[in-house]
Amino acid sequence: MTDTLLLGAVAYDPKVVTIWAGFRSWFRDRGLDLDFVLYSQYERQVEDLLAGRIDLAWNSPLAWLRAERLARAQGTTVRAVAMRDTDRDLTSVIVVRADSEHRTLTDLRGRTVAAGAIDSPQATLLPLALLRAAGLDPDSDIDLLRFDVGVGLHGDHVGGERDAAQALRAGRAEAACLIDASLLLFGQEGTLPAGSVRVLAETEPYDHCNLTAGPAADPALVDHFGKLLLSMSYADDTARPLLDLEGLKKWLPGRTDRYAALDRTVTETNFYDPQGALGAAGYRP
Repeated sequence: MTDTLLLGAVAYDPKVVTIWAGFRSWFRDRGLDLDFVLYSQYERQVEDLLAGRIDLAWNSPLAWLRAERLARAQGTTVRAVAMRDTDRDLTSVIVVRADSEHRTLTDLRGRTVAAGAIDSPQATLLPLALLRAAGLDPDSDIDLLRFDVGVGLHGDHVGGERDAAQALRAGRAEAACLIDASLLLFGQEGTLPAGSVRVLAETEPYDHCNLTAGPAADPALVDHFGKLLLSMSYADDTARPLLDLEGLKKWLPGRTDRYAALDRTVTETNFYDPQGALGAAGYRP
């Protein structure tokens, strides 16, 4: 096959260049001409995917939902080709200090709750949905202390979450919203020392990023790409450093049934409207 597949990825960290340049060489060594372009934000990447300017997109869960809504509005489809083993069955938590008097989410009424960026599924959208399910309106029943770090990157960093954790530890907030992996990381690095916090509530498991094929991509070429990607082995000396940088041991087929909770939250908050247009107040990627 000689046709080129063009993949879009968001440059949330300098290592993204190293990762996709390495994957580009790996695929080309196996006869597939893969190239990539980098974006500063997910919204433009999704729009370019649906416009056919790129064939594939390394999408956040929020970007996947927008791509799906835009495709539906245009009478076409997108598909999740693959995801990392580390993208499956994650949870987000709302934590309080270990000595806190708060025992239930309703105890946070009138209190300060720290969260990540406005567009972070794991550190804002999904944890705040827990508060709504408990009968609290995040806009009026709590004092939301949001850390808008890297807006447009859909929480693909720990900056906002680390700020939220530090605010909790310093007493500026009485609860903080985090993904479970960040809670583990913050314990290891000392941001939230072991035993200093406890989990007040936890979301249902959800999935994170996926490689999304757009409507203009050649299905046969995408299938070939998917087979090669799923064949990538951690035992391969040329692939292992790239997999380590990308945070996985194994690529898995893409699945979409674990985005339901985020989809409900997007609808409840009108983060995107049913046609995929931006609706979140104050969101400027």
